[in-house]
Amino acid sequence: MWTCPLCHQQFVKNNQAHSCGDKVLDDFLAKKSEAVIELFWYFMEQYQTMGSVTVHPTKSMIALAATTRIAYITRLGKDFIDVVFPFSQPYHDNLCFHKIAQVPGTSQFNHHLRLKSKEDVNAEVKRFMKMAYKLGIENSE
Repeated sequence: MWTCPLCHQQFVKNNQAHSCGDKVLDDFLAKKSEAVIELFWYFMEQYQTMGSVTVHPTKSMIALAATTRIAYITRLGKDFIDVVFPFSQPYHDNLCFHKIAQVPGTSQFNHHLRLKSKEDVNAEVKRFMKMAYKLGIENSE
């Protein structure tokens, strides 16, 4: 594991590119509705039942990591949370993702999900959360 000497984040790869910002989680949660904050913490609790997940606020989003990054919260809206799962292949056979797009120049496919309630974190979503978590552990080995 490599630890950035500036921001003290830990990474699997030495000198891994990242955003060494001064953002903290409260910057993203400030002025958000009670319902969205509660949904955010519920989503985090569901991930913590799968294993240890750390939160890395960046300049523009909140990254979630097992050993490597497993998901990104790209927007905390008025009444929703947008989440992106990065996978190495598209999973089109689902009811939860509203967009699946390949990142140009890579073999990564971002799977976009919008959560509006706790019920949206259903069995299907949890299955993808577990897949992302497992990949986040395996990619470090």
